Amino acid sequence: MIILYDDQRARRFEPFATTRPLGEMRAGALLVRERWTHALGQAAGAFVSGEHHRTFSEFDAPPFADTEQRRASAADATAVALAPGAILVNTRALPTLRPSQPPIPSSTPNGADDTTIDVWTVGGRVAAVRLASALDAQTSRDLVDGSLSLDEFCGRRAASSLTVRALDGVWLDEVWDIITHLPALLTSDIPALASHHDCVALDDAGASGRGPVIIGGHPVWLEAGATVEPFAVFDTTLGPVLLRRGASVQAFTRVIGPSYIGCDSTVMADRISGSSIGDTCRVHGELSATVFIGHANKGHDGFVGHSIIGRWVNLGASTVTSNLKNTYGTVALWTPDGIRDTGLQFLGTLFGDHAKTGIGLRLTTGCVLGAGANVMDAMPPKFVVPFAWGARAPYERFALSKFLETAERMMARRNVTLTAAQREHLARIHARATTT
Repeated sequence: MIILYDDQRARRFEPFATTRPLGEMRAGALLVRERWTHALGQAAGAFVSGEHHRTFSEFDAPPFADTEQRRASAADATAVALAPGAILVNTRALPTLRPSQPPIPSSTPNGADDTTIDVWTVGGRVAAVRLASALDAQTSRDLVDGSLSLDEFCGRRAASSLTVRALDGVWLDEVWDIITHLPALLTSDIPALASHHDCVALDDAGASGRGPVIIGGHPVWLEAGATVEPFAVFDTTLGPVLLRRGASVQAFTRVIGPSYIGCDSTVMADRISGSSIGDTCRVHGELSATVFIGHANKGHDGFVGHSIIGRWVNLGASTVTSNLKNTYGTVALWTPDGIRDTGLQFLGTLFGDHAKTGIGLRLTTGCVLGAGANVMDAMPPKFVVPFAWGARAPYERFALSKFLETAERMMARRNVTLTAAQREHLARIHARATTT
């Protein structure tokens, strides 16, 4: 069983850490949790993150972990204890996916069976460790506050007795690394997932005059149930494209690889370039180098580039992000530790979960919209606090009852019910955000 661990650094990946553990963020084509499940061939049984995520509940996400090896109360009845044999993984590590065809070897290159591996490394840093025994009190406390280093944790055990396996991959040292690593992750993820899901390559029908047309040497992969309308164009010069089941590319859309379009998502009538679009999204207008976690709506025109869009985000018509400064310099971004230079020339907006924008909103380079923010003015400041509401800064606070009504209505439009557990989690987040 995999236990997903957010260390202190991961817990500062705002605006997303307000509402979700890092394991439920999309990095490349998959959620971080799904990436580790694919890499290790085991299910994720629980996660360790900030205490405010104890009530987190979303689709098939695992529950909060009981780091004290017990179920403290009826309220924690869903908690999962960390038991010997579980694999504790740092969610900031992103292992490279492996194709499932041909089958994944059952042993490492040195012949050690996967079940005997004690430590997995990525880039020379400890990314995962198998628990050999119950956690002592100090280690449990370090896990709870995120201060536990897996490198130091392994150092407490005799190095000569550990079987180590090196995995290819990258690390997320900053939240914007999700954008930094996006092209490389998609380029390696898409062939592996196409193999895993028995996808077929789309034929170039351009000679018929009806399309779809494929330009470039990389494939366009379709899972069963994906559809492509006539007159769609795929440019795979820079990388492949994958459409998951239920995904749809409408006529007169140009999709540029590497790009991933998740289950039941629709892209329509513009240029989609180098992006990862999670499940059940609608995307219209120009999109470049952007990640949708899933269940978000960009149903109208307006450029969005080098951005991350949380779940249940809705972008009003003609919402536009800037992803390049007029000076062509590097982009500064608000973080919990203050304004920081990202070192990136291209960076757009980070949209927290449940954020909403009004029509014609213009977002400056390196903008952060906090979770639950609902703003309608022409150009908000570079940082908008969670649950802000209004047409001009300084904003009012979005009342909890009105926020939950909005969330429930949007989720219902995607045939998803806002559960009592999710309502409790959002209320907890709202109270925490509006008192700090």
